[in-house]
Amino acid sequence: MELNGVRVSRETQGRLQHFAELFQKWAKTINLVAPSTINDLWQRHIADSAQIFQLHPKPARWVDLGSGGGFPGIITAILLAEQADGHVDLVESNQKKAAFLRVCLRECEARGAVHAVRIEEAVKVIPYCDVISARALAELDVLLDYAAPWAERNENIRLLLHKGRDYEREVEKARGRWEFGLVKHNSVVERDSVVLELNRPRRRI
Repeated sequence: MELNGVRVSRETQGRLQHFAELFQKWAKTINLVAPSTINDLWQRHIADSAQIFQLHPKPARWVDLGSGGGFPGIITAILLAEQADGHVDLVESNQKKAAFLRVCLRECEARGAVHAVRIEEAVKVIPYCDVISARALAELDVLLDYAAPWAERNENIRLLLHKGRDYEREVEKARGRWEFGLVKHNSVVERDSVVLELNRPRRRI
């Protein structure tokens, strides 16, 4: 099986398939994604999430903010299962969604843990990370506020963030309060979307 042109093992394929089955089951009772996108689950959500991991395909400590329906956090945790090390901390304050995420991690034998806390409180239970991911959560300047406690502890931290066609406005707004290195990766799934890779974020004095 290939995801965005990258081969994955039969074991990973099986884990992703089982996640898709769990997702379809749980989505009947709780709102995991926009209902109009469920029929395009593999391309719109699973493959779209996988490209985040493919930008940093090595063992690392990840924090996924607002994990919701598992994108990209659960997909990252499944892909990490092929690695010798690495871990995803999924932050989701909604208790029903957190329960769904825990079932997915357990049944898909993925490498991660779920923290049912507010993002602002998460650093108390997750003191360190190498990479922060988020998808369809908040504007860039807000995401930088969320990421700041971890960035202060790790100057080499990377942020990998899905953004839509309005990303340039978000970047311009964020630069009013923040300094950061930026690399734009065009989405391989959504023509009008990008993945923004930020490094060394710090508040302007």
